[in-house]
Amino acid sequence: MIIQVFNRYLHHGGEEASVERIRQHIKEAGIEVENCYFDSADWKGETAPSVFGQARRMFYNKDSAERLECEIDRLKPQALLVHNVYPVASPAVYEVASRLGVPVIQYVHNFRPFSVGGTLYAKGVFCDESLTGNFMREIRLGAWQDSVIKSALMALNLKRLIHSGHLDNVKAWVCVSDYMAEAFTTAGVEKSRIHVLRHSWDVTGKPSGIDCGFYLFLGRLVEEKGVLMLLETWERLEKVLGDKTPVLKIGGEGPLEEVVKQKSLESKHIEHLGFVEGVQKTALLSECRAMMAPSLWKEPLGLVAYEAQEHGKAIFSAKSGGLCETTDHESTGFLHGPGDCNELMQQVVAYEATSDSERRELGVRAYDRLIKSASPAQWKKGFRKIYDSAIG
Repeated sequence: MIIQVFNRYLHHGGEEASVERIRQHIKEAGIEVENCYFDSADWKGETAPSVFGQARRMFYNKDSAERLECEIDRLKPQALLVHNVYPVASPAVYEVASRLGVPVIQYVHNFRPFSVGGTLYAKGVFCDESLTGNFMREIRLGAWQDSVIKSALMALNLKRLIHSGHLDNVKAWVCVSDYMAEAFTTAGVEKSRIHVLRHSWDVTGKPSGIDCGFYLFLGRLVEEKGVLMLLETWERLEKVLGDKTPVLKIGGEGPLEEVVKQKSLESKHIEHLGFVEGVQKTALLSECRAMMAPSLWKEPLGLVAYEAQEHGKAIFSAKSGGLCETTDHESTGFLHGPGDCNELMQQVVAYEATSDSERRELGVRAYDRLIKSASPAQWKKGFRKIYDSAIG
């Protein structure tokens, strides 16, 4: 029996979808699992705690601790599977698990607890030194919620957690890529407790073979996802291709949404979609020419590559982090230097010049890669081993 702990973000994203898929696969692996979710939205609106109350609860939320204790008492789990705990769940999750003797399996979706903002990136700067405990640059740059004060509080929070001893109760750190495993080794996590388990993917059918000629970005509209760089790339494309510039459709929510809306008004080659899901999302993936993943930060893995591959589409990925492990350059997609608008522009121009048959062949290779590398059966087998070692 596992209790899965996750603090939902304000904006739904790939991590939340991964958490739900993980829960389903755990059940299919023969392990009983129950969710204990917390919501960032609870700290918004009239009923939210005061600013000072939120700051205090972010270090140790007594309400979250009591709720988790009740769930542990009711369900008697053999382990907690912990994802994000900030801000509402708080590090109280680790204290409760340690005090009650329940081992923790930590699923690593980003670089916390060794990064203030979770991405080791802020305002165009990589902050790799955070892995070794130096959070000063992330603080100065306001890496968390674009605030120096909030970033300082988060840094203090992380320092307190790291030195509390409660992370000794984390019996397994599940990293979704070799790159993440190397980063957490640098951060001082024992290699014996680090496991690499790439996300699985439930393939629902064969690629449609439809190509309506547009390029697609789906994700949080934040700087680190390369949204601004993507907009600049399309400006350059318009200067080179003119009226033959393909349309870029951008779906998602986030701080840069107004910027994207404005650009869509200024250019007939950029379309703002807002948040998309369900049938609309499937249709977009089926009909696009290619997917865009121009992340500036070092993506832990990059599930967008899986989405592209399932639909037989090329993926234009930044040459950074785990994206290098899911994109085969010039075989299933194309890799460009992070933030290099000119290189990405040239790749799109070259791809526009390829024939329909060449693009279909690439799509077939991409689909075959996904089938071989992201099998749910392989994931379940791998997770079972991790679970058994953690509770053993």
